[in-house]
Amino acid sequence: MGLWGQPEPSDGEGSRRALVRAHGGRLLLAVALAVVTYLLFPTAPAADAPLYEVGSVAPENVIAPFAFRVPKTADELRAERERVVRESPPVLGYEPSAVDSARAHVRRFGALLEAALGENGGAAAANAVVVQAAGAGVRITPAELAYLRAQPRRRVLLAAVERTLDGALPGGVASSTALGDVRGDVAVGREGGLRVVPTDSVPTLATLLGQARRSQPDPGSEVAEALYVKLLSAFFRASLVPDRAATERRRAEAVAAIDPNRWLVRAGEKIVGAHEVVGREEFDKMRALQSAVADRGMAERSVARGATRVAGALLHNLVLIGVFGVTLLLFRPSLYGSMRVMGLFAVGFVLVLGAAAFVARMPNPRPELIPVALAAVLFSVLFDARISLVAVLLLAILVGSQGPFRGSNALFVVLLGGVAAAAGVRTLRRRTQAYSAMLVVALGYVLSAATLALALGWNLREFGVTAGLGALNAAVSVALALGLLAPAEEFTGIDTYLRLLEWSDLNRPVLQRLSLEAPGTYAHTIAMANLAEAACNAIGANGLLARVGTYYHDIGKLERPNYFVENQAKGRNPHDKLKPSASAAIIRNHVREGLELAEEIKLPKVLRAFITEHHGTGRIVYFYEKAKERGDATSPNAVEYSYPGPTPQSAETAIVMLADGVEASARALSEPTPQKLRELVEHVVRMRIEQGQLRDAPLTLRQLEIAKDQFVRVLLGMHHARIEYPAASGGVTAEFASA
Repeated sequence: MGLWGQPEPSDGEGSRRALVRAHGGRLLLAVALAVVTYLLFPTAPAADAPLYEVGSVAPENVIAPFAFRVPKTADELRAERERVVRESPPVLGYEPSAVDSARAHVRRFGALLEAALGENGGAAAANAVVVQAAGAGVRITPAELAYLRAQPRRRVLLAAVERTLDGALPGGVASSTALGDVRGDVAVGREGGLRVVPTDSVPTLATLLGQARRSQPDPGSEVAEALYVKLLSAFFRASLVPDRAATERRRAEAVAAIDPNRWLVRAGEKIVGAHEVVGREEFDKMRALQSAVADRGMAERSVARGATRVAGALLHNLVLIGVFGVTLLLFRPSLYGSMRVMGLFAVGFVLVLGAAAFVARMPNPRPELIPVALAAVLFSVLFDARISLVAVLLLAILVGSQGPFRGSNALFVVLLGGVAAAAGVRTLRRRTQAYSAMLVVALGYVLSAATLALALGWNLREFGVTAGLGALNAAVSVALALGLLAPAEEFTGIDTYLRLLEWSDLNRPVLQRLSLEAPGTYAHTIAMANLAEAACNAIGANGLLARVGTYYHDIGKLERPNYFVENQAKGRNPHDKLKPSASAAIIRNHVREGLELAEEIKLPKVLRAFITEHHGTGRIVYFYEKAKERGDATSPNAVEYSYPGPTPQSAETAIVMLADGVEASARALSEPTPQKLRELVEHVVRMRIEQGQLRDAPLTLRQLEIAKDQFVRVLLGMHHARIEYPAASGGVTAEFASA
């Protein structure tokens, strides 16, 4: 027998063709994936410069073969820019018009008072003054109004206000709020130049008011002092104002002057000596040297050496990918046999490798950002956790062995995050499980961060950053995996628990039609679903698959529901007017019509199997016997009176076949006692075995016994006895008759 249970070709040429068909496409896919990996990591896996982890002991001297620069990380540059911006003093520009504006407001207010009060204004004039002063921003109290009624006093007061402002503003005075958030120095722009002075030395309105209190014109009057301060505050105009454009310009110049490099390593300089502990500085220099070597490219190498390195890198990638293919061939041949499944594995690998290549090109590569959990969750939910674990293991080795990650913690971090995702996310039955999946993967990254922190002496901040980035990666990867699950199911034809749940919705149009147009079939379907699910769960088969498959197994009866006994009213049977062969054709065709309807509603392939297999190749006995009774000249053609099949190919379709016969037969019992139900179940199962309907189903005798027990248990619940309530009180008895 061949690899997939097919006969081996008799000739050598045929054997080679079969081998090419079985493995050729998969080998090409592996080669393509190896090439893509090399394109993503051109220097992998042969690095010209060593890279030793922080805290390790260097086994040899590492000497710089040429001069190179060690760039600052993005975090360092950002922190330095923030520091420069923070330390760059804000600019205050001089506003010469402030003096004229303040003087004009004082004089306008004086004119308003003179016009309203004159030498001795009345009450009406006083009220007008209060209103107009409020409009000018000055709130005058009755006591202050009384003070202003005297013309000499108000003129002296206003003159003092104007004199104070004229004396202070030309020297530069800022508002109190302009310097509220400024600490340190401030740059004051005056006469085309900037002068950096302490913030405390810049006069403000508060400073002006403090000095002015000592020079107010009527020292003995508290009303005069309050009014004097109030008028100064109202008519004050800052002559030093924030110059945002100049401030931003100075800060931009300071940021542009920042050196992007942390160190300049000269040719021949020792980076780390033999038997010395590698510190953070030495590690960063070795990583920069590795990048510099990669940037120099192939120009400094011979063509022959370059070709050898490329071949070695491709072979390295191909061997690791091939190990995964061999694993599938040996332990999951059904997955290996599907090119669509193999294509999905390749897509998952490319997604992770592409993200890893992007991370490797970051100034400070963070392996905890590689979304290996995306592939792990997708593979676990679609296939199983074991295959997902193998895939994660090989992905971690493939990523960790690439040039940018050699000598780093990438292998450990990627492996732990992937294992957590593969082992912690097996099936998704509820939307809330996505959150628990994110939590499990996040805990995997936190564990890896804690391990590295303890081993390498990280501080709390570095541990927190690593764990936080891993947790973020967990949330994004699981969310993306769930988003890609539906198209992945469609592409591979694999139906997950979530997809089956979607098709189990009894509000779908076809099931609604079944309940309305074929109510007897619908009731039979629901009862069958209970039987099949209980039996499948008990024997370790997929109970949900059996239930959902049962929902759709008889949808073909919607074409002619009245031709099936469960939908017929008593005494009305359209088959009475038909020949047995015509009746048998109608009954047999509900399988074909069910498939046509399944195609129309895009029913998944795994559910269509229940339509074709729930009758197997069984005979339509009633009409076959009826044809024999008619005494035709020739015996009836058995094919015309048999279902097209095939016989059940899975445990779930086999259980549904048995549940169909058991449920239908139980309805014929007038008194379904436990003993009768047990005998009925035994009879139905025995008949299906004798007819050869279970020959292809992967069921053991032990599983059949368990299934029979479950059938009896569920049937007893469905046909339980009810007590008779007295008719006198409105109850129903066995002799019930409508009034």
